Amino acid sequence: MNAHTKKFKHVDYLWDDEKAAALEDDQVALFLYRSNILGADLRITNYGGGNTSCKTIEKDPLTNEDVEVMWIKGSGGDIGTLTKAGIAGLYTERLRNLKNVYGGLEDEDRMVGLFNHCIYDLDSKAPSIDTPLHGLLPFKHIDHLHPDALIAVAAAKDSEKVTKEIWGDTMGWVPWQRPGFDLGLQLEKCLNDNPGIRGIVLGSHGLFTWGDTSYECYMNSLEVIEMASEFIEKKIKENGSVFGGQKVTSLPEKERKEKAAQLMPLLRGLCSSEARMIGHFNDSDVVLEYINSNDLERLAPMGTSCPDHFLRTKIQPLVLDLDVNEDTHDSDALLKKLEPAFEKYREEYKEYYENCKRPNSPAMRDPNPVIIIYPGVGMFSFAKNKQTTRVANEFYVNAINVMRGAEAITEYTSLPRQEAFDIEYWLLEEAKLQRMPKEKPLSRKVALVTGAGGGIGKAIADKLAQEGANVILSDIAENRLQEAVETYPRDVASYAVCDVTKTESIEDAYKKACLEFGGIDIVIHSAGLAISKPLTETTEKDWDLLQNVLVKGQFELAKQGVAIMRQQGLGGDIINIASKNGLVSGPNNVGYGTAKAAQQHMSRLLAAELASDKIRVNVVNPDGVIVGSKIWEGEWAEGRAKAYGITVDELPAHYAKRNLLNEIIYPEDIANGVFALVGILDKSTGNIINVDGGMANAFVR
Repeated sequence: MNAHTKKFKHVDYLWDDEKAAALEDDQVALFLYRSNILGADLRITNYGGGNTSCKTIEKDPLTNEDVEVMWIKGSGGDIGTLTKAGIAGLYTERLRNLKNVYGGLEDEDRMVGLFNHCIYDLDSKAPSIDTPLHGLLPFKHIDHLHPDALIAVAAAKDSEKVTKEIWGDTMGWVPWQRPGFDLGLQLEKCLNDNPGIRGIVLGSHGLFTWGDTSYECYMNSLEVIEMASEFIEKKIKENGSVFGGQKVTSLPEKERKEKAAQLMPLLRGLCSSEARMIGHFNDSDVVLEYINSNDLERLAPMGTSCPDHFLRTKIQPLVLDLDVNEDTHDSDALLKKLEPAFEKYREEYKEYYENCKRPNSPAMRDPNPVIIIYPGVGMFSFAKNKQTTRVANEFYVNAINVMRGAEAITEYTSLPRQEAFDIEYWLLEEAKLQRMPKEKPLSRKVALVTGAGGGIGKAIADKLAQEGANVILSDIAENRLQEAVETYPRDVASYAVCDVTKTESIEDAYKKACLEFGGIDIVIHSAGLAISKPLTETTEKDWDLLQNVLVKGQFELAKQGVAIMRQQGLGGDIINIASKNGLVSGPNNVGYGTAKAAQQHMSRLLAAELASDKIRVNVVNPDGVIVGSKIWEGEWAEGRAKAYGITVDELPAHYAKRNLLNEIIYPEDIANGVFALVGILDKSTGNIINVDGGMANAFVR
C-alpha cells in the first residue's frame, strides 16, 4: 500500500508507483494513465465528464524544430477509458495565436472550427470545446474535473466567498460562463491576477488544477477535492440534518424492487411517446435520502447546475405524485394518474423551449422526462440505450450530491433557464448529436431469450445483441448463464435463472427484465429438450416433460410477456423455436413431434389474437442443428441414429446430405432466422420460417 493511500477519505488514491515508473519516458502515456485513474472515481468526475491534458516538446515535421504540443481529451471522450485514439494533439503556440483573431462572444462557434488549424497530430480526435481552457494556461499538466464537492462549492450561494473560506488565496474563482474561447481568456486573466494559485473554481461548473508533473497534477487535484469534501462534511455535521429531514419513509428493499418492476413498463410506455426508450432503476441510500426529504419539492424543480449534468438528465426531473403504498397492480387505474403528470411535464418543457429559443435554435427535442422520481421507492431514468440511461442516472446522483453540499454550505443555486437552454440547444452540441453513429436495427429493444445458456438460445441472444438489443438470458442452469453473460460488453445483457415449467419462475425473469431495462419487446422461446422413443416406450413422464417445457412454457411466457407489452403500448414480437418435426410425420417421435406441432399452432392462434396490439407472433423451425446444440447431447442423438439406422457419429453428415441444399445447419443460422422476423420482416405475423437447408416434406405449402 502506498503511503499516500491513507491520506484521503473522500477520494480514491489510485496512483501506482510501479505502473507510473514504467511510463515515465512517455509523458502522453502517463497523462492517459492519470486520466484513467481520475475517471475511475465517480466522485471526481462522471462518465464523459471533465477533461485532462499535458504538454510535451516534439519535433515539428515541417521545420524539424522543437515545438510545444498539447495533448488533450477529444470531443465526446471519457477520461476513465481514454486511449491515444481519443485525444487531440495541437500546436500550443498556434492555439494561443487564435487570440489575435478572436472576435468576442459572438465568435465562439467559429473558433471551434479554427482549432483544426492548430492540429499537430494528424490522427487527432476532434478537439473539444474545452481545448482553449487548457491551451491558454501555461502548465504542463492540467485537470479539468467535475467533482461533486467542487460543484457544490461552485453552485452554492456566495460561491466566491466560500472558495476563499476553504482555500484562502491559493485558489482562483471565475463566475459562470459557457465553455469556449472567452472562458479560456478568463482563466488566463484569473491566473495573471493571482500568480501562485494552485487551481481555479468555475462558478456552477467545476474545477481546474495543474502541476509540473503528471503526479503533482494528480495530487493537487485530489488534495483540492479532499479539502472541499472535508469542509462540506463539517457543515453537514453542524447542520444536523440533510435536505430538511425525512418526509417519506422508504418501503423495504424487496417491496421497492417489486413496485419498481410493476411500474417500469408503464413509465417506459409513457416516456416512449416519441421514441422507444430503455430504463434504469436506482434505490441507493443517496437517492432515497434525497427523494424522501422535505426539500425535494423545493429543490427538484430548480434543476441541475453543472452543464454536464443537465445535458444528460434534462433540466429537471418528473416527481410522481404517488403515495408510497400506491397499488401498482392495477395498471389501468395507475395509468390514469400518470398520464396527466407526463402531459404536464411535456407542456412545461415546450414552454421552456418556446420561451428560451433563439432564431437559429435546433428543433425541440423529445419533451419526455429522463429522470423520474417516486418518493419512498426510487429513481427511474429512460434514454435511448442502457449506457445512456445508466449514465444519466449516475449524473443525477452527482447532482444530488451537489445539492446536498451546496445546501450545507449556504444555499443551492441553479443556472438560469436561459443559460441552461443555450447549453442544451447549442449548435455545437447539436452538431455533436448529429455525428453520433446510426442506431442498429434492434436498438432500444429488450429481448428475453429462454434456453440461452448455450446452443441455439445463446446464438440467438448473441445475434440480437449484435443488432443492438438488450438481452435477458434465461436458463435453468445458473453456471451456464454466468459464463454466457460475461461474453457481452457492459450494459448489453443480464440473466435470470428460469424454469419455464413454473409460472413464478417466468414471472421473476420478467421482473428482472423490467428492472434492468424497463420492460420487454421481444420474447424468444428457445428452451427445449428432445425425447425420441416409439409410442410404446414413451412414458407419461416423457409426455408431461415435453408438454410442460415446450407447450406450457410457451403459453405462460406469452401470457405474461403480452401483459407487459400491453402496459407499454409499443407492440412487440414473440418468436417460438419449434421444429421441422411439428410438420413432418416421422418414426419414434410421438411426444416431441406432438409438442412441436402444438407450439406451431399456438403461435398461429396468438398471432390472430394479438395483432390488434401490434404484437407479432412467428415461428422458426430448425432441423438437424447438431453442431453446438445441447439437444444432441445424449439420448436424443442415440434415438435419432437408431431411427435412421446409422451411428451417432454419422448424424451430422446424414442431416447435411438429406436437405436440398446439402448444408450443415448451425445455431447461428437459426439466430439469423429469428433476426429476419424481428429486425426485417416487420409486417409478418403468423408465419413459419424453416431453417433446415430445404426439407421438401416440411414445406408449409
